Amino acid sequence: MAASEPQSVGTFDYIIIGAGSAGCVLANRLSDDPANRVLLLEAGGKDNYIWVKIPVGYLYCIGNPRTDWMMKTEAEAGLNGRSLVYPRGRILGGCSSINGMIYMRGQARDYDHWRQLGNTGWGWDDVLPYFMRSEDNATGADDLHGEGGEWRVESQRLSWEILDAFHDACLSAGIPASDDFNRGNNEGVGYFKVNQRRGVRWSSATAFLKPALKRRNLKVLTNAQVDSLKMDGRRVTGVLFRHGNVLKSATAEADTILSAGAIGSPQIMQLSGIGPAALLGQHGITVRHDLPGVGGNLQDHLQIRAIYKVGNTVTLNERARSLFGRARIALEYALRRSGPMSMAPSQLGVFTKSDEALDTPDLQYHVQPLSLDAFGQPLHEFPAITASVCNLRPQSRGSVTIRSTDPGDKPLIRPNYLSTPGDRMVAANSLRLTRRIMAQAPLAPFTPQEYLPGIEFESDEDLAKKAGDIGTTIFHPVGTARMGSDADAVVDDQLHVHGIDGLRVVDASIMPTITSGNTNSPTVMIAEKGADMILKQARSPRR
Repeated sequence: MAASEPQSVGTFDYIIIGAGSAGCVLANRLSDDPANRVLLLEAGGKDNYIWVKIPVGYLYCIGNPRTDWMMKTEAEAGLNGRSLVYPRGRILGGCSSINGMIYMRGQARDYDHWRQLGNTGWGWDDVLPYFMRSEDNATGADDLHGEGGEWRVESQRLSWEILDAFHDACLSAGIPASDDFNRGNNEGVGYFKVNQRRGVRWSSATAFLKPALKRRNLKVLTNAQVDSLKMDGRRVTGVLFRHGNVLKSATAEADTILSAGAIGSPQIMQLSGIGPAALLGQHGITVRHDLPGVGGNLQDHLQIRAIYKVGNTVTLNERARSLFGRARIALEYALRRSGPMSMAPSQLGVFTKSDEALDTPDLQYHVQPLSLDAFGQPLHEFPAITASVCNLRPQSRGSVTIRSTDPGDKPLIRPNYLSTPGDRMVAANSLRLTRRIMAQAPLAPFTPQEYLPGIEFESDEDLAKKAGDIGTTIFHPVGTARMGSDADAVVDDQLHVHGIDGLRVVDASIMPTITSGNTNSPTVMIAEKGADMILKQARSPRR
């Protein structure tokens, strides 16, 4: 073999690029048939880092190059010129190995809207069976929940007096109680369910990939950075990738499947000559297929982090500040797998409306018994809570575009937050609603005082501007390979890339519009449905 030729790792029926939330599901489902030869490529490493397993370990995984791609957005006008850190999982399990572990499907309206946009088979009634298929709900099965699947769902294992008071304050403000946000309309206040098993993180790698690793027809390579897709005319035939500093290749006889996420999947397509012709031309990339929508339609949930000082209670700020407090927290987790080390980044959730004229909630709160200046910074020295609120249905649209022809270069990420008058108005109204909740009688014993954004800001303009100062991503990028049939759509409702044979996208990037809540479990659902489509349409494998 000439030195310039890539080393072949073989021929497979399916090549899956990305072992994140979607890729691990696909690897399990496609390799379940021993006749299918499956290759799973992951650019990150293995998930054998102790802080991946301990729920509070997200503090040590996000911002850690061992587990996070360490991406950042470009400076955002809507954030008053700020750039945000943009965590993406660099590990088996992808973002499910470093995220907030919240089990959330979104609302029935989200998926019915996808179907109304022309995506047949993607309404709520169509996707619900796929949520239920993989679910293992600790409370058991019913007409809307599954039991016995791979994706474990449990209640959290901790309690905070101040969060209970916030819950009761929401009731006083007219928001109903909810003990289940996953029944189609998630309006209400209650505690989030989490993807954990007895106080340990339950990632997609743990749930779906590890049970399949013993299968002889599944090959998994970590630290495998994709260079580009191999193409024969308009057909993708496999992939070129770097593994151990060696250029290698693999051939797919059926499908190559992009599951590299809303940032990685469009980047790989653009590097391979599939994308907006003008962008590819700027970088000297041969245009294999002019597909304008690749990398467009980026949507994300911007959380506006209102902070209130409180008194007459204990928050994590004090518990974690002293050596004794930290030792007690560690002992509680060691003995019972409970307490602060078992907690998701957010414990209490609220879904409500910024305008009563709306049919369904457009706001989500993530309420935390702690406060800090920014993620990765120390906790404040005073007792406080954070009531983060996000617009579930942002109008703003951004983009992901390659920075250069080097696959190792992080792409340009431009979420375009708060770029529409509607988004700025929702931001202002959500901060007013937060103030109304904090002024309710159940919170009065704790003497809440607004720390951020500050009571001096009252007008729509001032509150929207302050939202840009205190807002940050809640790590839900979607939509950059949008499903649809119009000129800017990237995949059809079977997740085939328009105009290209042998290539599908199966991850959060296919969402036409963002779901109303945390996006991890909808991504698992997309992979379940995608695997079903692939298997149903599979041709007889050649041997």
